Amino acid sequence: QALRRMLPRDKGTIIQIGSALTYRSIPLQSAYCGAKAAVRGFTDSLRSELLHDGSHVRLTHVHLPAVNTPQSERQRNKMPKQQRPVPPLFSPETIAEAILWAAEHAPREMLVGGPTLQAVWGQKFIPGVLDRYLAKAAWEPQFVDRPNDQQQDILFETMPGDPGAHGRYRDAERGPDLQLRLRTRFSSFSALSAPSDPEAT
Repeated sequence: QALRRMLPRDKGTIIQIGSALTYRSIPLQSAYCGAKAAVRGFTDSLRSELLHDGSHVRLTHVHLPAVNTPQSERQRNKMPKQQRPVPPLFSPETIAEAILWAAEHAPREMLVGGPTLQAVWGQKFIPGVLDRYLAKAAWEPQFVDRPNDQQQDILFETMPGDPGAHGRYRDAERGPDLQLRLRTRFSSFSALSAPSDPEAT
C-alpha cells in the first residue's frame, strides 16, 4: 500500500524495523530471528528494484537492540518460566527518536545502540565464538524466576486492551548510548551503519 501511494509521486520513505537478531541469532528465538532475516532479504531486493527503476522512494532498515515493550509478556511462551527481553534494555522513547531520525535522513541501514553494533560486528568476525558463548550466556537471561501463567497471547489475534509502550522493566531502561548519540548527531558517521557496506549512509 505504501508503494502504491509513493511510486506515482516518486517520493517517500519506507522504514523497515529490524533487530540485532537479524544478523546474529540467539537460542530460543529461531522463528523471530528467521523472520527478521527474511525481511532484510526482502528489503534488499526491493531496494535494488527501486534503484533499477530510477525511483526516488527511499528505503531504510533500522535494526534495534532489546527494548522494554510488552512483547515478551504477550508473545506465545511454551517454556515453564515467564519470558523477558534480554538486557540491556532501551526505552521505547529512545527507539522512537532513532526511527524518526532514520525517516528524516534515510540511511541504507541503521544500527541502533551499542549492543546491536556489537552483535552485528561480532557475527561478522567471530561467529563460531558467538555460537558457543550464546549457547551458555543467552539462555537464562530470557527468563524470570516465576512460573509461566500465560493465558493468552498475540500469535494469531490481538489481545483486548492497550498494554502501553513499556514493559515491566522500566527500572532497567536506558536512554541513548554513545553509539546512538554519535550516529544521530553526525549523519556521515557511516562506519557504524552496516558491516556489509561500511560506506553506506
